[in-house]
Amino acid sequence: MPFAVAESLAARGIAPVLFPLRGACDPVQVEKFRHRWISVGQLGRAMRLFREEGCRDLIFIGTLMRPSLSEVRFDLKTLRLLGHVVRAFRGGDDHLLSGVGRMLEQDGFRMVGIKDVAPDLLMPEGCITRALPADNARSDIERGRAVLAALSPFDIGQAVVVIDGHVVAVEDIEGTDGLLQRVARLRSEGRIRAARGRGVLVKAPKRGQDLRFDLPTIGPRTVEGVASAGLSGIAVIAGNTIAAEPQAMIERADANYLFVIGLQS
Repeated sequence: MPFAVAESLAARGIAPVLFPLRGACDPVQVEKFRHRWISVGQLGRAMRLFREEGCRDLIFIGTLMRPSLSEVRFDLKTLRLLGHVVRAFRGGDDHLLSGVGRMLEQDGFRMVGIKDVAPDLLMPEGCITRALPADNARSDIERGRAVLAALSPFDIGQAVVVIDGHVVAVEDIEGTDGLLQRVARLRSEGRIRAARGRGVLVKAPKRGQDLRFDLPTIGPRTVEGVASAGLSGIAVIAGNTIAAEPQAMIERADANYLFVIGLQS
C-alpha cells in the first residue's frame, strides 16, 4: 500500500518522500522513491528528517508488528515524550496510531489520510465483480456489520466472517490473512459444516475511528484467502476501504466466482 499511494501521488505531480521503518519495509520497493530510513522509537530523528525534506503533511500507511516497550530503543525526543508514548501503547492499534499522530501534530505537522491524498485507491459503492451476493449472503453481511459495530469500542479488529447467520471468526492480532487461514483450518477440521460457497468476509472501520489511520484494506491476497476459506465473497464499506491492486483483485474474484461489494456507510 505505501508504494501504491506514492505512485498515485507521483501520477498527479506530487513528489512523495517515504520514511520506511527498518525491518518493516521491502528495501527493493523503497528504492524506487526518495526515502529516508528510520527506526521504531526514533521520533526525534523522524521529525528532523521530515523537516529536512520539507514534509509538513504526513500519512501513516501499512502495518507493523507492534513491539513491546522494552524492545524499543528511544532517542532523546522520544524519551521526553515517554509519558505520551506509554499511554499510546496502552490500547488497540487505532489508539496507538492516533496517539502518535497527536504527538506529531503538536510539533507542527499535519496528519492526513488516504481519503485526502489518494481517493482513487478507495473502494467504490456497489458490486465490482460478475458474481453478486445472494439473499443469504446479504443477511450475513448485515449480521457482520452489526457485530463489528458492537466490537468497535474495544478496538479489536476490523473484520468478521459470518456463515448462514453464524459468526464463526473475528479478526484479532493476526490480521485478516490470519483470520481467513483460521476459517480454512476450521473447515478442514470439520468444525465448519456449511457447504463451500456460503458465508462472507465483512470488513469495516471501527465506529469513532480516526479515518486518517489504518483503514481496512482488501486486495488479491484477500480474495485468495476468501477462496481458500470456502466463502462466497467480501463486503466492505465504500469510500472507507482501500482496494489494493483492484484489477488483479477483480480478476481473481471472477476466476473463483466470488463477489466483492462496496456498501453504503
